[in-house]
Amino acid sequence: MSSRSSSAEAFNPLALSRTSSATVTVTLSTVEVATEDIILVTFNEDDARNPAKFSHRTKWLITVVASTFTLLVSAATTSYNMGFPSMMRDLNCTQLQATLGLTLFGVGFAVVPPVTSSFSEEFGRMPLYIVSIVGFSLTHLLVAVAQNIETVIVARALQGAFGSTGATLVAGTIADIWEAHERGRPMTFYSVTAFSGNALGACMSGWIEMNPRLGWRWIAGIPCLISFLYAIVMCICLRETRTAVLLRKLAQAKRKVTGDDRYRAPSELSKTTLREMMWVSCTRPLYLLVTEPIVLSASLWIGFAWGVYFCMIQTIPAIFRNLHSFNAGQVGTVYLTMIAGALIGSFSNVFQERLYRKYQKVRGPEARLFGACFSGILFPAAMFLFAFTLLPSTMGVTIFAITIYFWSAFLMYLSLFTYLADCYGIYASSALAGQSLFRTLVGSVFPLFVDKVFAAMTYKWANVLFAGVAVLLTPVPFVLFFWGSSLRMRSAFAQSP
Repeated sequence: MSSRSSSAEAFNPLALSRTSSATVTVTLSTVEVATEDIILVTFNEDDARNPAKFSHRTKWLITVVASTFTLLVSAATTSYNMGFPSMMRDLNCTQLQATLGLTLFGVGFAVVPPVTSSFSEEFGRMPLYIVSIVGFSLTHLLVAVAQNIETVIVARALQGAFGSTGATLVAGTIADIWEAHERGRPMTFYSVTAFSGNALGACMSGWIEMNPRLGWRWIAGIPCLISFLYAIVMCICLRETRTAVLLRKLAQAKRKVTGDDRYRAPSELSKTTLREMMWVSCTRPLYLLVTEPIVLSASLWIGFAWGVYFCMIQTIPAIFRNLHSFNAGQVGTVYLTMIAGALIGSFSNVFQERLYRKYQKVRGPEARLFGACFSGILFPAAMFLFAFTLLPSTMGVTIFAITIYFWSAFLMYLSLFTYLADCYGIYASSALAGQSLFRTLVGSVFPLFVDKVFAAMTYKWANVLFAGVAVLLTPVPFVLFFWGSSLRMRSAFAQSP
């Protein structure tokens, strides 16, 4: 997450003296009370308890372990649909019923974070991490032992809900521990794990589906075991990084030891209740989505791209089985193009960062959009190439086109993420939440009707249609690049030039 995204979420500690007893005393008139003094408990500049002052090794350990949760959740997204053949056979369900498990996973992933983000403000990140990984693991178990498709669908919806809470916390954790100028590599690593998880989940489950003694139940069962093992690693390696929560615990301990109730953490001076925080976190993203042209246009563009992304997840098995006679294991390996696209994207993002540093003073946040503009051209080009190479004799070119598409999707995601964060400053979390909600919901809905579209139009012309829509949306990043500053000037939430 970029620096301004983090500032909207993470508390910015004030530098004080070295000992916890040497705190700052302010009059209560400062906090709208005039009867006595308050002793404000904060971290001093070099306090090792401050998450931002953790050692470099500790920061990377936390980043890698937390991002592994993202990888597990991403793997669960794509691994599920690879087991459709054996699931439809064993549970006597239809393709549409099985697809509902993919769609409702996305719905749960989209709608829960605005509700649960307030709990991390109040209780910290670790309790949510623990609840999320335990719930996520149990839903895998529920899928594995399900005796009907209804149980699978409910379990998948819950799995998306638990997985979303953990996955979205990771970006906040990175923002807690890394300074603004340090976050480029950790955030790139986080983004790569999100895409790589999709690839590894599908690849692994393709070979599991091939084994008649395993099938769809073990596609859920093996990740269940891995998730429980990861839960143990998480409890050992992760620690609380929410500064406001840590300071509140320090203030509570100080009051208990000294009997002096004047000791207060900055977050304790706020009169905002948990209910009010939940209301704001649920409503402000929607408000920004429908009233802010920057958020709306970016969401429409990446929302359509994510719809195509989920279509790829859904239709790659059918395309390669029908056109190239791939078995389930071979189909799974095609998803490794996601890793290739993400790696290419991470390397090309180096050039985006150089251009940003060069032009940031001149263009402001819009300097984040060079990669998005390139992606705007790359996305429809990849779709056209994919559509016109869906032939038995052009398998290599088809795989190349899929890789180019995932490259464009990675660049689009990373560029818009950092751009919105820079644009909206303290409101960045809400802007990003609105965009994420729209993107995930659109992506989740596409698989419900894509089979009918392909049946009516064939794979070739349906993908030509997608490519045509992508061409119509190509101006979006260029409009934001050239006129984004003017839009920000008219906004009540975005930062003006």
